Amino acid sequence: MRVGVRALLGWGLMLGLVASVGAQTKAPVAPAATPPAAPSTMQQRMQQMLEFAKTHYEKHEYRIAMRDGVKLYTQVYTPIAGQFEDKGPYPFLMTRTGYSCGSYDNPVVMPRVTTNMDVLESGYILVCQDVRGRWESEGSWVEMTPPKDGKGIDESTDMYDTVEWLLKNVKDNNGKVGITGISYPGFYTVASIINGHPAIKAASPQAPMMNLFDGDDAYHGGTFMLGANHSFYAEFYSPQKNPLKEEPKNNFEFFTKDAYAYYLKMGTLANLDSPAGNTNPLYHDQTIHDTYDGYWIARNMEQHMFGVKAAVMTVGGWFDAEDLAGPVKLFHAIDKLSPEAAANTLVEGPWVHGGWARGSGASLGDIEFGSDTSEFFRKTMEAPFFAHYLKDAPWTPLPKAYTFETGSNVWKKYDAWPPKPAETKMIYFQPEGGLGWSAPTIKESKDEYVSDPAHPVPYVGYVTEADPPQRYMDDDQRFAATRPDVLVYETEPLTEDVTVVGPVRPRLKIASTGTDADFDVKLIDVYPENYPDAEEDEGKHVLAAPPVMMGGYQMLVRGEPFRAKFRNSLAKPEPLVPGQVTAVDFSMQDVNHTFLKGHRIMVQVQSSWFPLTDRNPQVFMDIAKAKPEDFKKATETVFHEAGAASGIELMVMPK
Repeated sequence: MRVGVRALLGWGLMLGLVASVGAQTKAPVAPAATPPAAPSTMQQRMQQMLEFAKTHYEKHEYRIAMRDGVKLYTQVYTPIAGQFEDKGPYPFLMTRTGYSCGSYDNPVVMPRVTTNMDVLESGYILVCQDVRGRWESEGSWVEMTPPKDGKGIDESTDMYDTVEWLLKNVKDNNGKVGITGISYPGFYTVASIINGHPAIKAASPQAPMMNLFDGDDAYHGGTFMLGANHSFYAEFYSPQKNPLKEEPKNNFEFFTKDAYAYYLKMGTLANLDSPAGNTNPLYHDQTIHDTYDGYWIARNMEQHMFGVKAAVMTVGGWFDAEDLAGPVKLFHAIDKLSPEAAANTLVEGPWVHGGWARGSGASLGDIEFGSDTSEFFRKTMEAPFFAHYLKDAPWTPLPKAYTFETGSNVWKKYDAWPPKPAETKMIYFQPEGGLGWSAPTIKESKDEYVSDPAHPVPYVGYVTEADPPQRYMDDDQRFAATRPDVLVYETEPLTEDVTVVGPVRPRLKIASTGTDADFDVKLIDVYPENYPDAEEDEGKHVLAAPPVMMGGYQMLVRGEPFRAKFRNSLAKPEPLVPGQVTAVDFSMQDVNHTFLKGHRIMVQVQSSWFPLTDRNPQVFMDIAKAKPEDFKKATETVFHEAGAASGIELMVMPK
């Protein structure tokens, strides 16, 4: 929801700019004889989409009354007769959003439902709805509306009432409804299919928020995702006085574009949750609810996925910095609570937040994936999914899990996730920075470092703005490996490929001189020193940007923070006993990655990751109330000895 939302909205804003060039005409025009070649840039693709939409779809605007009388603004785009090979009747394809359907009370055609040209060209009745309490819809809005499970009005009932109205009032429909959405609209897709209307035959929640305190946008391992959340609310997302056609101007500006310097100077969460940080009630809620309390429990969608009857294709990205946890959590929740669902498929590609809906998906930062993965998804998975369940088109059913294996850069089909053949293995920290599959036998062995909140470890090796760059999810970690407050463990060069799937589970034995501490763990793929560079080495006289040296590149495969006070419960934090050996075990997000022969597996451990996450004072306290003087240095110890072995539990595929 947080970091990528402006990027996701960018295509809608771009459509708006292009739309201003020419409004939609209701008169039919001759269909194009041959579809144009695939555009080479995102802007060209958006231009193509707009041009196609305004000559093939007719816009209608409605305010649909819900069961309590609240009216929700709804745009409906119907196929123009004679413009499609499919002559109808047509199914509905819908998205529900808190980010605005846009272009209110005018004839401009700008359907913010899908970026998939194969879907648009197939012919659907496209529906965009502003959710309750946002933009042109009436009512009161609630952050990630808690489900009422059939005992009150919620997003499920609003969807149910909307479907009833659409079926009765929009002509030439075939009685079938699909729903999709990315990020926050992904959440609304999830919420809409709980005890869903029987006409909803297909749903594709994409990067959906499922549990904001446990791995999605707000908190990871009890640590607050600082930069993404503060920049989202301070600059972009705030309560509204609806109905509203245009967002009031936000005059907030960061006093520097260097996020590390900005958040270090602002100092505390309390200072950010003030006029100086341009706080609002939504951001305030994120910071004060810093344990898994009733606020978060009510919003945990995993416990509400009952009555899902539609076929569900959940989509996520292995490098999604915002909602990486959500898709996997939803997939498992539907399997558990709604086994009667017509289908339940998990799709994971090498994508950032929403990357499958825009761009090619051929690379991220310095890492190449060998093919246009996003286009492959749109053409061979997304479009056929909706065509089958909403139009009865023939197809080859998707596997239970269809995932892209990074490292080897191949698509994999599995009948379960994680794959059933995977074996759980522990890779252990060793003396002298080693990493191996055998537990250490030495009686006494440990590493220590001083964690200083005044000089936190940055999460990237370059200057960034507050909104984190999406490429950090697979960025080079060599900058961190040189710091004295980062521990580094690595294997010898691998003699055979090692494929890791599913969750990554650190199992640490630690001690601290403080009463709280963070342990940020990073699983890294180290490239061989002789790995070829992506571009020519310009030598010492570099005039442009310095070349990327891929030999020895330390690719981040998965990184997660964890706050030690939550080691036994996210709801009931407990202080560390200074100097006492303590187990800190947690689970990181899922992966599907092959460490190739000749590469090395590396693990880095540190106690800050700034300003991606908030700083820990290293004192057991309510961090939202921390003052500058509360932040203390602490010595952190990680053990790798007999009886106190640290390492990472991995699920490894057999040869």
